[in-house]
Parts: sequence; C-alpha cells; structure tokens
Amino acid sequence: MTTNHLALSGRVLRCRAFDSPAGIHHTVLQLEHKSLRVEADMQRHVYCVIQVILSGQRFDSVTDKLKAGVDIQVSGFIALQQSRNGQNRLVLHAENVELKN
Repeated sequence: MTTNHLALSGRVLRCRAFDSPAGIHHTVLQLEHKSLRVEADMQRHVYCVIQVILSGQRFDSVTDKLKAGVDIQVSGFIALQQSRNGQNRLVLHAENVELKN
C-alpha cells in the first residue's frame, strides 16, 4: 500500500520555526479543525487538533504569514512521530499550504 494523503483546513493555534542541525528550515504549527459532516445519514460535529510540519525553503513565502488565528488549508502525508517521553502521535507533513484569510 502506498496511498498516504490528507487535506485539512483549519485555524492555526500555535506556530514556531527552527533550523535543524542539517540546516533545513522547519515550521511547526498546531492546526485546529472544526466541521460538520454527515455520517450514517446524521450530522456530526468534527473537531481535531493536529501538528503540521512545513520543511524546506519552498514554504519560505508563506511561513512569515503563519501565526495564531490564521486560517489555512494544508495537504500532505501523515507519519507517526514519537516524542522524547515515548508518546506516539500522527503528524501531518505539509506538501501544499494555502492561506484562507
């Protein structure tokens, strides 16, 4: 299996930027998503918060505009990330980001 693609819109809650030891620029943000979906013929409120990682120079034109409260749409692939304390979480690695406001 090779399909791994996720598109999500939402509001930036937090954003931070740093350079890796290899010199690659990374921007890490928390994206809050809220929507109303239909499941089994019933409306369902959907809410989630996911970490999004933007890596490399191709995002330089948008990263200076990313701050708390900005609405974006992001698409990319998800991967498992393990924190220093051993907790696992899914992270969205951005391939495309669009500002919505």
